[in-house]
Amino acid sequence: MHQRKIGERQVGAIGLGCMNLSHAYGHPPAKDDAVRLLHHAFEIGVRHFDTAALYGFGSNEKLVGEALKERRNDIFLASKCGMTGVDGVRVIDGRPETLMKTVDQSLQHLQTDHIDLYYLHRWDKTVPIEDSMDAMSKMVQQGKIGEVGLSEVSADTLRRAHAVQPVAAVQTEYSLWTRNPEIALLQACSELGAAFVAFSPLARGFLSGGVEGTDAMAEKDIRRGMPRFQEPNSSANQALYESFRQLAAEAGYTPGQLALNWLLSQGDNIIPIPGTRSVEHLEENVKAAEINIDSTILARAGELIDQNSVAGERYPAATQAEIDTEEF
Repeated sequence: MHQRKIGERQVGAIGLGCMNLSHAYGHPPAKDDAVRLLHHAFEIGVRHFDTAALYGFGSNEKLVGEALKERRNDIFLASKCGMTGVDGVRVIDGRPETLMKTVDQSLQHLQTDHIDLYYLHRWDKTVPIEDSMDAMSKMVQQGKIGEVGLSEVSADTLRRAHAVQPVAAVQTEYSLWTRNPEIALLQACSELGAAFVAFSPLARGFLSGGVEGTDAMAEKDIRRGMPRFQEPNSSANQALYESFRQLAAEAGYTPGQLALNWLLSQGDNIIPIPGTRSVEHLEENVKAAEINIDSTILARAGELIDQNSVAGERYPAATQAEIDTEEF
């Protein structure tokens, strides 16, 4: 796989987001199936695996740790702190003492003595970002983590954090239908030498054709509460997808591959981490890093789906209030 850079490490142009193997999209797959997918990802060249303390309230880290412990020296392992499950409830807590406790739990869950990249999953707005970053800096000094990352932050917060401890990567939602990073964050990452790790690069399945509306979703699927998957937005977006599907067919690739290739073309520091439970989709996603789609097709894709054509906000109001990203 083509390589890109996070800090001083070379990683594949496409990584694997592991969240949906344990969290947020209804019933998770059987453990054996999840382990099999993680092993297959490694076999076909994936080395960058992304998890978090929040996912499955620790169970995703345990899954990844157990599945990949024999391959630990050959992978780039990323996880996150600052948002965890407490008594069954998702809690954002960026206090230094909480972060230090969480990293020790993550190391135990992941069955490793260090984590290559550790993100502050959310900025806790009740705690100065400088205080949280000071704790992250101590983790680096102690050898518990290799690099520090941030998730869902603004360019201003990134710069404040970077002044305390160099930030190697910023992880935020970015895809054809979520273009918020283009306001200021992509430029800030380039200026500071930080990689941009794009989560939900396939728009939570929308850009690969796997979403038809909330009625077909599992009861605990996180997308049920997202405006873009609710009517009347869902029908409007599905019509938009049909035009996108036709454009992908014209290019000779799948819609998901067109979406990922478009994202890779936006900058050499951009690293998508699509998640999947399907071996078929996994292989399709990885191949997107090796194809070359004509620039005119990519430009048409970017004009067809953007912040002006997509119907609905990406998050409900309560969730939006928790994050720090710039918004159109």
